[in-house]
Amino acid sequence: MVKLSVIMPFFNVQTYAPDALRSLRANAREDFEFILVDDCSTDGTREILERAARDLPGAVHIRREESGVSAARNTGLNAARGEFITFLDGDDWVSPGYFEQLVANIEALGCDFLRTDHVRCTGTERTVHRVPYGPRDTVVDPRAVILPYERSTPVDYPYSWAGVYHRRLLDGGLLHFPENLRTAEDRPWIWRLHREAESFAVSGLLGIFYRRGVASSLTQIGDMRQLDFIPAFDQVIADTSLDRDADLYLPKAVRTYCAIITHHLSEISKFEPAVARALRTMSAAALQRMPQRVLDDALDSMDVERATLLRRLRRRPGTVKEVAAA
Repeated sequence: MVKLSVIMPFFNVQTYAPDALRSLRANAREDFEFILVDDCSTDGTREILERAARDLPGAVHIRREESGVSAARNTGLNAARGEFITFLDGDDWVSPGYFEQLVANIEALGCDFLRTDHVRCTGTERTVHRVPYGPRDTVVDPRAVILPYERSTPVDYPYSWAGVYHRRLLDGGLLHFPENLRTAEDRPWIWRLHREAESFAVSGLLGIFYRRGVASSLTQIGDMRQLDFIPAFDQVIADTSLDRDADLYLPKAVRTYCAIITHHLSEISKFEPAVARALRTMSAAALQRMPQRVLDDALDSMDVERATLLRRLRRRPGTVKEVAAA
C-alpha cells in the first residue's frame, strides 16, 4: 500500500526542478509515490521529468495538455493512491527525511490534517515563517482556530504544501482546488478545510523550503491573473455565508478580504496600467458585494489609513463595463 502521495506541479522550472527532484530522492521510500505533473512546460522541464520518471524511485510522470496549477494539483489528486497526501511545487525543495517525519507526526496525532512551518528563500536570504497558531502537536477542531478576526490565524496561512492531509479528506471532496482560479486558489481551499474537516494540528517540524522571486511564478507576474484574489475571496464569502456559524466567521472573512485589497493597492505600481485600473474597479465592486453591515464593522476595526482608502474606494462605481474596458 502507498503510504504517502507527494503531488508536484511543474511549469517552466528547468533551472530549479533538479533541486526539487534531488530532495525527493533524499526522501524516497518504497511506500512513497511522487506524482510529477508537467503543466504544459515549454522549456526543458519536460525532459527533466521524463528522466526522473525513469530514475527516481516512486516517480509517476503525468503530462497535461492544458495549464493551470489548480488543475495540475487536481490531476495529481485524482491519481494519488496514498493514505496521506501532500504537495510540493516544482521550484521548492525539502530536507532529507522530511516526508518520513511528516507522516510519522500525523500518524502519531491521528488528525485529519497537519500544518507545518516553512523556510522562505529569497536569493541567499532564509527566513522562517510559522503557522499563526501557538500550540504544537495538539489536536483541535479546525473551526475553533478560524478566529479571532482581528489577528492572523491558520486560515491566513493557506500554503497547501506546508502540511499533510489524510486520504479521508480527499475521499470526502475537501482537497480539490477551484480550477477557475489561476492565483489565490488556496484561499477558498484552506477556508473549506477549516470549516469542514474534523481535526487539525500544527507540527514543529521544519523542513520545507519555499523559493520566492522565481520569474515564472504567478506571484511575480503583474497581469490579470493576480486579480484572481477577488473571485477567490468572493467564493470564501459565499461559502462562509452558508455555514451554520456564518455570523461568527463572516467578520473574519470580510476583514481579511479588505486587508488583501489594501495590500494589492499598496503594490499597484507593479501592475500594468490596464491591470491597475481593473484592480481599482474590481475592488470597488467587491466592496459593494460584501455584506454591508459586516463591512461597516470591519472598516471601523481597521487603522485610519486603510479604512479611509477602502471607504473612498467603496463609493466609486464599479461596473462590469468599466472592468471590461480596463
